[in-house]
Amino acid sequence: MCLAIPGKIVEIVDPANCIAKVEVGGVKRSVNIGMLDQETTRVGDYVLIHVGFAMSKVDEKEAAATLSMLKELGAYEEELDQFQNSIE
Repeated sequence: MCLAIPGKIVEIVDPANCIAKVEVGGVKRSVNIGMLDQETTRVGDYVLIHVGFAMSKVDEKEAAATLSMLKELGAYEEELDQFQNSIE
C-alpha cells in the first residue's frame, strides 16, 4: 500500500530546486516541495508526502488526525518504513 503520510518541514535545504528536509516519526528525508506555493511554504509547515513529493500543506491538527488514522488502519508502520528506507 502506498499512501500520503504527513510530515513537518524542518529545513529548506535547496530553495532553487525546491528541496526541503521533512521529518516523519523522527526520520528526516529530503522531499521535493515544488508542487507547493513557494511564497507561502515555510519551515514548520506540515505537508502530505507521497513518493518523495509534498503534495499539499495541512495544518498540525489534520496531520495528527491523519497519522492517527494510519495507525488505526495498520498502515503507519508500512508507510514509515517506506519513508525511512527511501533514498536520501
